[in-house]
Amino acid sequence: MINTDWLLLVLSVTEILLLLLVVVFFLRLRQSEAVLSKLRSKQEELLNKLRFNAQLEQEIVASFEQRQNELTKLDQLLEARAADMKRLLKQAEEVCKSPQFLREIVVTGCKRGKSSQELARATGLSLEEVELIIEQAGL
Repeated sequence: MINTDWLLLVLSVTEILLLLLVVVFFLRLRQSEAVLSKLRSKQEELLNKLRFNAQLEQEIVASFEQRQNELTKLDQLLEARAADMKRLLKQAEEVCKSPQFLREIVVTGCKRGKSSQELARATGLSLEEVELIIEQAGL
C-alpha cells in the first residue's frame, strides 16, 4: 500500500505541477497577446503618420509646382514688359533725334531766353545749326 500511496502522491504532485505550468503558460500567453495588441496599435499609428507625411509631402510638392508655374508666368510677363520698355525707349530716342523735335526744342528755348550756346549743348547741334533754326523761325 505504501507504494500505491507514494505513487498516488507522486502523480498528484505531478498533476499539480502540470496544472501550475498550464496556468503559467496561459498567463504568459495573455501577456504576449497584450504586447502583440500594443504592437498592432503602434503599427497602426505609425502607418497613419506615414500616410499623413506622404499626403503632406504631396501637398508641398504641388504647392512648389504651383509656385514654379507662377514664377514662370511672372518671368514671361517681365520679359514682355522689358521688351515693351526697350521698344518705347528706342522710339523715344528716335523722337529726341528727329529734326522736327530738335527744331521745337531750339525754338522753345529761344523763346524762353536761352542763349544759342546753351541750346547747342542741350540738343547736340552745332552753334551754326542752332542759329540757322532761330533765323528760319524768325526769332
